[in-house]
Amino acid sequence: MGAGHAHASGPASLGPAPRQLRLLVGLLVGPLVLATVMGLVALWPDGDLRITSPGADVERGTATVQEIVPCRRDAAGCSAARVELHSGPGAPGEAEAVLPYGDAAPVVEPGDRIVVTYVAQGEVGEQYAFQDFDRGPPLLTLTVLFALGVLALSRWRGIGSLVSLAFSLVLIAVFTLPAIMEGAAPLGVAVVTAAAIMVVTLYLSHGFTVRSTVAMLGTLVSLTVIAGLGWVFTTVGHFTGLVDEGSQYISSIAAQVDLHGLLLAGLVIGALGVLDDVTVTQTWAVWELADLDPDASARSLFVRAMRIGRSHVASTVNTLVLAYVGATLPLMLVFSALDLPFGIAVSQEVVAQEVVRGLVGGLGIIAAVPVTTAIAALVAARLVHERRTEAAVPSHRA
Repeated sequence: MGAGHAHASGPASLGPAPRQLRLLVGLLVGPLVLATVMGLVALWPDGDLRITSPGADVERGTATVQEIVPCRRDAAGCSAARVELHSGPGAPGEAEAVLPYGDAAPVVEPGDRIVVTYVAQGEVGEQYAFQDFDRGPPLLTLTVLFALGVLALSRWRGIGSLVSLAFSLVLIAVFTLPAIMEGAAPLGVAVVTAAAIMVVTLYLSHGFTVRSTVAMLGTLVSLTVIAGLGWVFTTVGHFTGLVDEGSQYISSIAAQVDLHGLLLAGLVIGALGVLDDVTVTQTWAVWELADLDPDASARSLFVRAMRIGRSHVASTVNTLVLAYVGATLPLMLVFSALDLPFGIAVSQEVVAQEVVRGLVGGLGIIAAVPVTTAIAALVAARLVHERRTEAAVPSHRA
């Protein structure tokens, strides 16, 4: 039931919306767009980032390993790589980078592309060190394959989806992350981010239509439910957000970041993509049902579309929860090795936050289906009625 479906032959076909309905849509969307723009202006980062350096200044660059050589340290198993620098300090040029060693150390071979760190205060010959493998080329290849797959299946509609995806990533990079790092309320930043992404991606991917607006309204209501429930249960559950190395590092270099709010921000933005899928599918399902049965009432459309929605919720919620469970699987293995009781293991914050994300996101999806379906059924039934009325006018005058 895609956005490209259209029947233009019959009088009951759902064509362009009547003027009154378009005006109503404008009255609903206008304040949302205005509030989103105002939020972006008010929260836009000004570049005044307060960062406390945890130690020596570290710079990074990329390089290609030419050969493996003994390191200058007098340590068993220590080795270094003679590398050709592509970016970062000293590039272009050559350097010697110390490699990690030990039983769990990664195996580095000539020809590997790696990321190196550079510490100017380091000893001569040890200023460069291996940090990680440079996975840019394979990730770029995978991205190209993904884009080609989307275009092959969705064609021109796929271009809008890819542009929407690019917009989302750029907005998060230039607005969301810097604004949170500068100390803005993460939940407020996340709500503005989600609203901007929602408005742009829905209309860009699916067209500026009443259907897109209905899907957006359903998404907005569901995001409100998710934000509210997330705030309540992370507050009652005494979540701190200080659960892993990343959050601990952020707290040490940027004390102005609200880690509890950061948890809520991740919850809102993480649920947006799933909600988009659910609300768009439900709206398009109602439109198809109304197109196939012009005599159907709003109640009939709602009941039939909800049968589709229940199946969609069952599969989507399962997917969402399993995704969060998968994120904590290595940690759950640690708890299993420590022989912690399941109830205690789950109540640990690093696991409990994923449980809250999965369950709150699931409740948001559950709310999205009936809300979106009800709005879509009312609007679609009204559209059909308007089309039938317009089609009957000429014959009546005749």
